[in-house]
Amino acid sequence: MSTTLDLTGRVLSDRYRLLSGAGMGSSGVVYVADDIQLKRQVAVKVLHRGYNADAAFLRRFRAEAQLAARLHHHNIVSVYDWGEDEVPYLVLELLEGGSLRSMLDEGIMLTPAQAAHMGMQICAGLEYAHSRGLVHRDIKPANLLFDEHGIVRVADFGLARALAEASYTEPSGAVIGTARYASPEQASGHRLDGRSDLYSLALVLHEAVSGDVPFSSDTAVSTLAARVNSDIIAHSSLGVLGAVIEQAGKANPDERYRDAATMFKALNDVAAALPKPGPLTLVPQDGLIVDPNPTNIVVTPTNLFDQDTGGDTALDMSPDAVSQRFHKESNRLNIFGRRQFVGWFMLALVIAVTMAGTFAFATSSSSTVVVPNVAGLQKDVASAQVAQTGLRVKFREKFSDDPSGSVIDMEPGAGTYVDSDGTVRLVLSRGPKPIAVTDVMGKKLSPADARLALEKQGFIVNERREFSEEIAKDSLVKTEPATNKKLPPESIIVLVVSDGPTPIAIPNVAGQTYDEAAGAISAAGFAAARRDDFSDTVEVGTVIGSSPEGNSKAQRGATVTILVSKGPELVSVPNVVGLTVEAASAKLEAIGLVAEVQNYKAGKKVRAQDPNGGSKVKKGSQITLFL
Repeated sequence: MSTTLDLTGRVLSDRYRLLSGAGMGSSGVVYVADDIQLKRQVAVKVLHRGYNADAAFLRRFRAEAQLAARLHHHNIVSVYDWGEDEVPYLVLELLEGGSLRSMLDEGIMLTPAQAAHMGMQICAGLEYAHSRGLVHRDIKPANLLFDEHGIVRVADFGLARALAEASYTEPSGAVIGTARYASPEQASGHRLDGRSDLYSLALVLHEAVSGDVPFSSDTAVSTLAARVNSDIIAHSSLGVLGAVIEQAGKANPDERYRDAATMFKALNDVAAALPKPGPLTLVPQDGLIVDPNPTNIVVTPTNLFDQDTGGDTALDMSPDAVSQRFHKESNRLNIFGRRQFVGWFMLALVIAVTMAGTFAFATSSSSTVVVPNVAGLQKDVASAQVAQTGLRVKFREKFSDDPSGSVIDMEPGAGTYVDSDGTVRLVLSRGPKPIAVTDVMGKKLSPADARLALEKQGFIVNERREFSEEIAKDSLVKTEPATNKKLPPESIIVLVVSDGPTPIAIPNVAGQTYDEAAGAISAAGFAAARRDDFSDTVEVGTVIGSSPEGNSKAQRGATVTILVSKGPELVSVPNVVGLTVEAASAKLEAIGLVAEVQNYKAGKKVRAQDPNGGSKVKKGSQITLFL
């Protein structure tokens, strides 16, 4: 029974709200989702529930997800996050241009020029991943996605490898790839490297132009068997691109391009000889798309000749049994003549015996162990995991963009069978290669220009201000660390900026004459200035105080204003006799005097006042009004 459930509306890990299904394959379902935390739309690939109970798969899934999340290339689908919330899931960038599969399903074929340019992009992504020890294992049109500009990205890096360790299967077998696009070595169970991805890419490019997948039949066994000893012969519609397809499509991996970079160059040469390609006709997906070629190749003898075993866990690999199985298959296809059948039978027998021997060696030999995948782990954790197998560990370091101390390469590779007393050599990251820091002090740059220069080099720049007796305010004092060093990218560099001289205390000059106060201010290292202010309490000509106040601190050379009393502020009393009491009160208050009314009655006129109009009084004085 399938464990594919509709999780629309579910929120995974309190962060990813699944909005709608976008695609379905044998391993799970892809949903369009909202990232609640970052408020953006993403794609979430939810694997089947059955994998959640598989400890070996979850261990591999975590390791592969970490590696895939560290792939940052414009031709690889970005993995933003991963986790387990009752079901394992991956969070991916959401691409809205559809897949190559959706284009082909609509009958849209690529021109050789378009295919060459697309192949170059795919090779660029593969070269980047292969150089970091990741083989895709499942290159097919459904895993080639486009953004809205027609740039292709490779999806599902690492997932096929994780599924290969799963004991849960959907619907059967330990999965490593898709039969329709599998390489010959995937069929025979040999160790895979990047050249297997190049063979699958050759099949994809052939189909994209001609509509035909070489050696494709209606069963996995006949498809795979035909590829073991036969090279791809390109369709005439591929033109000059056919030579690249045939080179990448050799049955023997040693006869193919040695790596994705070499195939990229060959495609680039072809593209240069072809007319400029027109834009791709993208087919954005609408609703749930089911992959017509699900990942389903199994690395067991059971599935080489019979994809429906009825639940049997063992298969009779004797020559008679193999003959009966293959004869049955060939009769069903009705494509084998007697002479052909004998040839196919011998080929099948060789493959079966080889795989049976490999399987027996891998499962029964007690003198070998499997090298665990520790890529991406820190030194101590990786060392402990390798040591658990009984293998010895040796280390060497190499500059890398990966975190310092993490494993970036290993020899032999993960999954290799080695002698139980063998040695695994782990390459550890030394972190990014140090950069010579720009000498911003020697160039006498301003703090703003120094920050710009250092940030362009990839450093993180902070600023701190300090007092300096020698360096002018707002000028650069120094950097920490000094800029005559080499530092890793993203190192923190502190720019120390001058705040001018250290503040000193201002003398208290209150009660002195101006000349005395000015002398004291100047002697302390400040510039003196004068301002005369009214004062009701300080005698005329005497210093009231200063601004800033005495005993406070300011930088040497700052201006200190000395406040000198010019006595109380006097105002002339207006004559308000004859005005109504309301008008008279308002007139007095307007110039800062206070009205005191005797025998108040609203609307009555003032008949007398004290003091009389024309008198000089202090501001705020009381004027008595008589009605």
